[in-house]
Amino acid sequence: MSKDKPADIPTRQSTGANCAPAFVYTIFIKATVKQVWNGLIDRELTKAYWGHFNQSDWQAGSRWDHVRSDGSGKIDTRGHIIEIDPPRKMVWSWALDSEADDLAKCSRVTYELVALGPDTKLTVTHSELEPESLMDRSVREGWPAVLSNLKSILETGQTLSDDEWPTDDQ
Repeated sequence: MSKDKPADIPTRQSTGANCAPAFVYTIFIKATVKQVWNGLIDRELTKAYWGHFNQSDWQAGSRWDHVRSDGSGKIDTRGHIIEIDPPRKMVWSWALDSEADDLAKCSRVTYELVALGPDTKLTVTHSELEPESLMDRSVREGWPAVLSNLKSILETGQTLSDDEWPTDDQ
C-alpha cells in the first residue's frame, strides 16, 4: 500500500441532499500507529473486535466490504476507498449493502491516526449521513463501542464483554 491520490467517489453531499452533523470520535490507544492501522484493516483483528472483517485491496478507488464473521459471507456495509495514506489517513464511502448504489445513502468515514510516541490518537469522522436515518442513529451508538473494543484488543489482547450490550432489537 502506498500513498494514493484521492479517488473521485461521490457520496451524499454530491447529490445536494441535506446531511446530518458529522459524528466525530477521538480515542487514545496504547499501541503504535502501525498497530492501530493494522487493526482497521486486518481480517482477523476486525473479526475479533467488530464481528465483521473489512475486505479490500486497500487502494484508492477500490471497493471494500464489511463482511459478517459468522461464516455466512453476508456483506452488511460496503463502499469504496476514497483516500489512503498508510498509516496516517484513510477515507471510505459507506452505505448499507442494499443501499450502496444510491448516492444519497452513501456517507463518508475518515480515519486519522497521529503517532504520540509509542501511543496513537485515532479520530474517526463519519459524515454525510442522512439526517435521522437508521444509519445515522446506528453510527452514533456503534462507533464508540467498536472503537473501545479496538482499543481493548490492541492494549490487552482481549475484546470487551458484550453480553449485556444493547442490540438493534432492544
